[in-house]
Amino acid sequence: MDSDFDAAVLHALFTQPPIGLHVLDPELRIVRFNSAAPGVQGLDMSDAVGRTWRELGFAADDVESMLRTVLETGEAVTDFQYRGRPDVLGGMERVLSISAFRLQDAEQRTLGVAGTVVDITVQDRVERRLNLLYRAGERLGRSLDVFRTAQELADVAVGELADVVSVVVLDAVLHGEAPRPGPLFDPVTVRQAGSRAVEAITVDSTMYEVGEVRVIPRGTPFSQALSDLRPRLVRHLKANDPWLVRHPADAERVSEAGVHSLMAVPLAARGVVLGMATFYRGPGSPPFDDDDLGVAATVVARAALCVDNARRYTRERTIARLTQRALVPDRLPSYTAAETAYTFLPVASSGVWYDVIPLSGARIALVAGDVSGHGLPTVTTMGRLRTAVGALAAMDLQADELLEHLHDLTEQLAREHVPAENSDQSELTATCLFVIYDPVTRTCTLSRAGHPAPVVALPDGSIHVIDVPAGPNLGRGVASYRSTSVDLPEGSILTLHNAELLQDTDQDQLPAFRDAFSTPTGLTGRLQDMCDTLMTSLLPDNPADDAMLLLARTRSLGPDQVASWTLPHEPESAAAARRLVAGQLTDWDLDDLTFSTELIASELVTNTVRYSTGPAQLRLINDRTLICEVSDNSNAAPHLRHAEDDDEGGRGLYLVAQLAQHWGVRRAGRGKTIWTEQALPAHGPVGDDR
Repeated sequence: MDSDFDAAVLHALFTQPPIGLHVLDPELRIVRFNSAAPGVQGLDMSDAVGRTWRELGFAADDVESMLRTVLETGEAVTDFQYRGRPDVLGGMERVLSISAFRLQDAEQRTLGVAGTVVDITVQDRVERRLNLLYRAGERLGRSLDVFRTAQELADVAVGELADVVSVVVLDAVLHGEAPRPGPLFDPVTVRQAGSRAVEAITVDSTMYEVGEVRVIPRGTPFSQALSDLRPRLVRHLKANDPWLVRHPADAERVSEAGVHSLMAVPLAARGVVLGMATFYRGPGSPPFDDDDLGVAATVVARAALCVDNARRYTRERTIARLTQRALVPDRLPSYTAAETAYTFLPVASSGVWYDVIPLSGARIALVAGDVSGHGLPTVTTMGRLRTAVGALAAMDLQADELLEHLHDLTEQLAREHVPAENSDQSELTATCLFVIYDPVTRTCTLSRAGHPAPVVALPDGSIHVIDVPAGPNLGRGVASYRSTSVDLPEGSILTLHNAELLQDTDQDQLPAFRDAFSTPTGLTGRLQDMCDTLMTSLLPDNPADDAMLLLARTRSLGPDQVASWTLPHEPESAAAARRLVAGQLTDWDLDDLTFSTELIASELVTNTVRYSTGPAQLRLINDRTLICEVSDNSNAAPHLRHAEDDDEGGRGLYLVAQLAQHWGVRRAGRGKTIWTEQALPAHGPVGDDR
């Protein structure tokens, strides 16, 4: 080939290509280079020749090691990327793509290394921006917590887009609220929600402490961005900028951190301003440009949607908690049958509920239940089921029968509210424990639908889980429930709880009950203190659900408060009932109620003689009301009707209803009981010193 052509090619390679070309000797010293070679622009041949890349200040150990490997092995290296801040390139971060191959003569002797160097900083920035957007989509919004989402935004952006990131939110956002849609013109109070800085920059930790409150003043890039919801770019930030001069504290922080470029991007979603994200660059980083602002706006928009979702979740959770507190009793009424106490710790706005319901015959019902799921729909469903339990209990149903009706209602609610596709809401189901305690017989009847069985502490010191047959959860399977009855000595303590505290199989937790009930006075100590102590012992370190404890210390009605008689199936029993009632009320000093009670007893016994076939049971209970009960072996329930003027009968039950404060029918296994309640005179029941 023509020597002139060879010379022309060599001249072109070292004078015209847009990429850097270096020829290095075996000691990695520069022998020749072209004018585009990074690190030697502006140097003449005499200044560069004979110096190494390290001496020129743009190569690190890994680059030098790569070049020596090429020299030793002869294996070419392509696209070796070097990232650094060379002083000869202005101290700005650069990304260089280096390719190297070994030079040999015709006799295969090593002459040195030839390397090409291409500045790919711009391409790298584009790639990093795309990666930033991808990672932001992956990492942002993994939780429904405002602070965590704000910190995720700062973590994603630092190092890739900015050297310092600060995220603030409006104080109202943390409470689930938000300002009216549109820009904000007045000075805004914000709270620090997240921040991060690269290690090379020192920032005021107190300024960016999470939870710190401050006001965004007027006349700053931050307030301007909030006033028109457009991001602001300050390419070159200087301490003598007018807005910094007006705010010396901000100027001092800018000076201490050494930041020189700023972007202020409003955190807004669905037209509502939620806060502000601020990005800074410090020494060694180039100023922000319009492309950076576009990337920042995209990332912040993604984060704003996540923050708004978290705000909405916080609002719904707050409403759910307020609704929950309104739907469960905050104070348990006092009844003669048992002293009660409860501890309720709402953690997750779940469907946990509890109740103490008065029943006929001085009995009470203790209820504990739990609806699956969390949030407002679960809480409102809980309120509906609790109301249904109260209504069914007022019908004096047996415990297992009540759960069967509640099962049917839960199935109906589940059909009405089917979870939407791709929804995290589970199908509706619930658990319930229903306990009936009779202070006259001291009998406790229990039935449960998937709920943990109760624990009982007896006066003799023994503690055990009551063996109650476990029926299916409400709304699942076939409604098949069974009841069990146990006799409880007076002073026994029943403990109802939800699954968050104790499962049926958690027998190893029973010592916690012994510790809570081991007071100097035994089981007669203050019940609320026992309840609180037990809650502290059973509560997990990080409860995932609401926790509930309901304690009931049983009482009994003494013989001086209860009188009962068996009356034969004959018409004369009505008159006998009047005589027995009058005598007993005289003993109880309740003569004011003699006339009405005689009439009630006479009418009820007359109905028994007319519609049943066996003897009647007459019982008086002197509790907080005067209770009169008549039981027979007939399952036919009486119906109140209004007789016509010319009817000869049909007025007896109407008279009973007029004389009694309350009345009703309670079915038993065989037969029924008709009961009435009358208010006591002002001096109260005999023997009631509680």
